Formats: sequence, C-alpha cells, structure tokens
Amino acid sequence: MTPQGRPTDHANIDLAELNRRVIRQEAGGMIIWQPRMLAWFTERDFKGIAYPERYQGMTPAEVYRDLHCSDRLYHFNGCVARVEDERVVHYTRQINETDQELVWETPAGVQREIRRHSPSSWYWITLKHEIASEEDMKTAAWRAEHAAYRWDEDHYRKMLRQVGDLGVPAVFMPRPNVQDLYITTMGVEPGVMAMYDYPNTVEAYFKTLDELHDRYIDVINPSPIGVINFGDNLHGGTLPPSLFRRHVLPVYQKRCERLHAAGKFVHAHWDGDTKSLLPFARETGLDGIEAITPIPQGDVTLEEAREALGGGMFLLDGIPAIYFDDYWPVEKLIECANKCIELFAPKLVLGISDEIAYTGSLERVRLVREIVDDYNAGVAQRNG
Repeated sequence: MTPQGRPTDHANIDLAELNRRVIRQEAGGMIIWQPRMLAWFTERDFKGIAYPERYQGMTPAEVYRDLHCSDRLYHFNGCVARVEDERVVHYTRQINETDQELVWETPAGVQREIRRHSPSSWYWITLKHEIASEEDMKTAAWRAEHAAYRWDEDHYRKMLRQVGDLGVPAVFMPRPNVQDLYITTMGVEPGVMAMYDYPNTVEAYFKTLDELHDRYIDVINPSPIGVINFGDNLHGGTLPPSLFRRHVLPVYQKRCERLHAAGKFVHAHWDGDTKSLLPFARETGLDGIEAITPIPQGDVTLEEAREALGGGMFLLDGIPAIYFDDYWPVEKLIECANKCIELFAPKLVLGISDEIAYTGSLERVRLVREIVDDYNAGVAQRNG
C-alpha cells in the first residue's frame, strides 16, 4: 500500500489505543510518535506569531490531528486538585501592574509569595517564594499535613471529549522533597541552604509532603488515568547522587510500588544534565524516563542512555528539540530518529527532548512521523 494508506500508519490507527498497547508491550513491536509541542503553541500565541498557513485557525489538538501525531495528555492534570484545610484563608493582592502577592493565612502562620508577569511568556516569574524561612517551612508543613486531594470528573470528561483520541490520559504528580524546594516552594540556593541550616525542620516537611502525596495516589489509583509522570525536572547539577539516593530514590520506589499495584504506567521527567543520575534509573521502579536530552543539547549520548535504561525500561522522547529548527541539517534529525528506534524500540515512546521551540518546523515533526510509520509497517510485515 502507499505511504499513509497502510493500516499501521498513524493516520489510520486509533492513537489512544496504540499508545495504550505500546506502553503495555502489546503492540507487537510497534512504537508511537508522541512529540510534545506546548511551547511551540504558547510562545507563538504570546508573541503574536502566526502559525504556518496550513495550520492557521487550528487549535493545538487540530494541529496534532493534521500531523497524525499522538500527544502526551497532561491536559488531565486538572482532574486532581489540591484542597486546603478549611481554616486556610487564601487570597491574591495586586501590588502593581505586573506584580501580585499570594497569601495563605493559617493557624500555624502566614505564607506569602510574590510573582510578576513575565514580559516574554504567559508564565509568572517568582520574585519571592512561599517558603523563605524556617517559620515559613513549618507553616507549609502544617498546610501539607491538613490538605487533601479531590477528583474532578467534569474536567476528566471535558478533556476526554477534546483530546482523548490523541493518547492515554496522563497526569504528573507534585514534585517530591528536594525538587519541591528547588522548583516549587523555595528556589535552588535557598533550598540547599535550608537543608544545611535547619535539617530537622526540612526532614519534617519532607515527611508531611510525602504523606500528602500518598493521598494524591489514593485519588489517582482508582481513576481512569493510565499514565503517571513524576514531573520533577531533575538536573544533576543541582541534585547530586548523594541527595538523590537519600531523598528522591526512596520516594520513587514507594510511589512506583503503589501505582503499579493499580496498573499504572509510571515514568519521570529528567530533562537536565542526567549523566550522574542515570546509574540509578533501574533502581527507581519506574517503567521509563521522559525527556533525557542527548548530546548536543544534553550531556549524554543515546548509547549511554540505552546502557542506563537497559532492556527493561522505556525511553520517552529522545530527539533533541534543536533538531527541529531549520538551523540544523534535516539529515541530523533523520539520523537521530533512526538511532532512537534502533537503540530503544519497542520500549520507545518517541518524542522531543524537551519540547520543540516556537521556531521549530512542524514539517519536521511530520517527517519523523513518516519515519515511524515506515518502521511500524516493517514490523507488521515481519509479524505476518
């Protein structure tokens, strides 16, 4: 049959079902092309840069369908919402045209965060984190101890209608302990200093945070969400092996045990320099790792990533985002896509490490899908 006329091509297959069969190792060796492109859309929308003519007027989901690509459906994150204790009073105060103060008043103290509208994106810049002192951390621990999570069935059904044909519903869990300090609540340098200056308070906070995330798992395990991501943005430059081994690894192992008992596919987002952390990959209990970024964008080769994951773990992504920019010869992209398939298939959800930039070419995204279609057609032919 002609290309895109084959029954195994992305254009002619149920992508949600293919995604499900690939991660359950029931696809007969086929893989799926699942590029994450959120930054391409959000940056263009913010900067007022028109989509290429073919895609003008389309929603992101419609672009994915036109490209015949699967999507990693973190749209379902809103299905699980944190619920603060009823004694917490939370409000936002506008400071000036660009800055806001977020306030949490609790019986254990008051936390304040100050954030600013970014001039270059839709996202906020944090000027003052919600934890800036030991007393703030004690208040945060009280909030975590008394918080819960709830399931939002309306959001689930809405997202299923809008994007459910593009892949398996997915969520990413709140970051654990050290990564929470670095990214969510303190910032890297204050987080490091806190672990040295008041370790007992930090350990108590980590414990309450872990217990809170257990309550998250209590909500997600009986739900129809099939893929769970630890959206931790790990980077070896800030999380050395000693901290990973002491704090993060035990949480990963505990989480994976509980989530696997409910039949979930579990992976983690490691998008920084990962050479120093990859030796722990097979100890984590994870099914796979997302966003390992190879040279020349990251610090590891695809061969090193393959050695670390062994034959038992999935790679999610694998192609450096820079290869989707016209600055790089398209031959580099083709070579990398084929190498990912050679090294990792069938335990491969091929994607972009980390996301395509707004300057990237969607026709290169389409090209990789054609490569995957050809590979899957060959697999089907060999299987008879």
